[in-house]
Amino acid sequence: MARVYTDEEVSLEVLNGKTVAILGYGSQGRAWALNLRDSGVNVVIGLERQGASWAKAEGDGFKPLKTSEAASKADIIAFLVPDMVHKDVWLKGVKPYMKSGADLVFAHAFSVHYGLVVPPSNSDVYMVAPKSPGEMVRRAYTLGGGVPALVAVHQDVSGQALKKALAIAKAIGCTRAGVLETTFKEEVETDLFGEQVILVGGIVELIRASFETLIEAGYQPEIAYFETINELKLIVDLIYERGLGGMLRGVSDTAKYGGLTVGKYIIDESVRERMRKALERVKSGEFAREWIEEYNRGMPTVIKGLNEIDNSVEEIVGRELRKLMAKGLKWGK
Repeated sequence: MARVYTDEEVSLEVLNGKTVAILGYGSQGRAWALNLRDSGVNVVIGLERQGASWAKAEGDGFKPLKTSEAASKADIIAFLVPDMVHKDVWLKGVKPYMKSGADLVFAHAFSVHYGLVVPPSNSDVYMVAPKSPGEMVRRAYTLGGGVPALVAVHQDVSGQALKKALAIAKAIGCTRAGVLETTFKEEVETDLFGEQVILVGGIVELIRASFETLIEAGYQPEIAYFETINELKLIVDLIYERGLGGMLRGVSDTAKYGGLTVGKYIIDESVRERMRKALERVKSGEFAREWIEEYNRGMPTVIKGLNEIDNSVEEIVGRELRKLMAKGLKWGK
């Protein structure tokens, strides 16, 4: 079982007198910066240019610096820019300017595990990965709660890397919910697998296939949308609140029987075998290499896929139905 750390057993003392540079001021960057500051940690913001993020940081009371200047002032440097720009930011804005022995912190293990960033041998390198979008990290903190997170140590020179990772997790509110210890390898491989096989890839294709099956059989698109897309939220909410068994006990007996018998027919051994192959592509680095090449080409596959979905029947119908439902929800308030 994974080791779980709670708020009471973690101290912020290890961060005393240290300056944390937050690189990036997007979803996670803003949440980390605000929560760290509110927890009494000295924070500087590092950005590449004076754009919208710079203005937002100023609006929150920070005085942003160029990435190189922020890195030069920091004892702890947190990479909260998108994974695919880590290498460029590291080589141009951080590595030449950072203090010798400064810590490097990541919210996702991708760039270190797959070699986009090769840390110096005298730096502690660790990860704090909130299991939630940044907006929820911030909102939960302001309400006195927190979201769960994972922590991992890639390189421990000082002997205190785990303590510092846990302290940052506490300062952004995550120990209030519980923090699990993992490894860089486990975090990135399970994260990519989950995104591809169910959370983003698998669920989208299952939704679209079920919707299209009903349309091909002559059913109305609006009815198909409600049955295959809209009601999914209700089921996921039940799973989130009660687990799989709780969800099954919360639906009708007819739904229980149909789900328990037909589900295994749809998701059969052939699907599981393809899942294993998808996991192997992640573990071998094949997916990472393919994604890096795709990103460097301007993401043509991503753009084409989004355009195709935007123009699909399910999205056209869905946009209209969501407008109707929004009116009903507004009236209900």
